[in-house]
Amino acid sequence: MKFPQIQIRTYDIIMDWKVQDPVQIIQQPKAEQHIEQPAAIVEIQSTPAKLLIDTTQARRDIGLIGPLESTMNYAQEGKKAALEGMARRASEGRQMMENAGKGLGRQTIRNIAKQNHGPKLPKYNIKFVPSIGSVKIDYVPGDLKINAIPQKPKIDVQVNKPIHEYTPGKITGEVLQYPRVEIDVIL
Repeated sequence: MKFPQIQIRTYDIIMDWKVQDPVQIIQQPKAEQHIEQPAAIVEIQSTPAKLLIDTTQARRDIGLIGPLESTMNYAQEGKKAALEGMARRASEGRQMMENAGKGLGRQTIRNIAKQNHGPKLPKYNIKFVPSIGSVKIDYVPGDLKINAIPQKPKIDVQVNKPIHEYTPGKITGEVLQYPRVEIDVIL
């Protein structure tokens, strides 16, 4: 015995799609910016430093003195020399007076001449000119006060909105073949 057979055929849908892509344009213009920085306010107060150098003693040590002081020094040296001369002459007169009756007149004068005109050793020594510590230095420090007041910057910003253009896409379709099912019975 033969059984009948069923034959089933299916057909899918066939579509023809037409796609139009979307178009999007985005632009961002740069922001407009203006920045200004005012200068800081600076106040400076200062008192100058002082350097005092006193070379009076050093100048005296090397013989550089003023005319009044020089005249006074020479007057004192002259007075001293005159007093020494008077004392020497008084001493020589006393020697002559004491030896006058003893018959030593010539001998006494010879001794006095030897005292005054004999060989004298020169005085020598090492001397530092000017003397140590003769230059006096004094320093008075100065003072400096600085007051700075900073200024805030001035910033002006204008933000520009983005430019946005959008064209939506489209999809259209056309059915080229509709879906279907065919059933056949074969005997």
